[in-house]
Amino acid sequence: MTSQAQEPVNEQAVANIYATMRSEINQLHSKITELEMEVSEHSLVVGAIQPLDPSRRCYRMIGGVLVERTIKEVLPAVQRNKEGLEEVISRLNEALERKKKEIVEFEAKYKIRIRKPDSSVKDDSSQKEGSSQGVLVGPASTDE
Repeated sequence: MTSQAQEPVNEQAVANIYATMRSEINQLHSKITELEMEVSEHSLVVGAIQPLDPSRRCYRMIGGVLVERTIKEVLPAVQRNKEGLEEVISRLNEALERKKKEIVEFEAKYKIRIRKPDSSVKDDSSQKEGSSQGVLVGPASTDE
């Protein structure tokens, strides 16, 4: 909550802080997804080389250099990397939960509501006349 140390002075400042918080959540989501893909790749590698003869040669990319090793040497390293990635993912998930709680508190404090542009179009078409709901309608489109 370091970004909330100073109270925002106007609606624009609140909106900027909120947008920053949403951006941080999106970045965490994308990083978690990226790391989960790497864990999946590590699982595929482990599954492919585990049943093979431990003395068999294999190649591993280390720092951009392809190195010849044996399966006996490579398998534990790949498993350690996979476990490390899973640990990082769990930490990122914890950070994501904290950010979600923080943004919910921020929304409650400043009474922030998200307008969904798709739902306003659907509401307008399904409830033609006599509707007294406060639906925002976009600019009229021309069908020429």
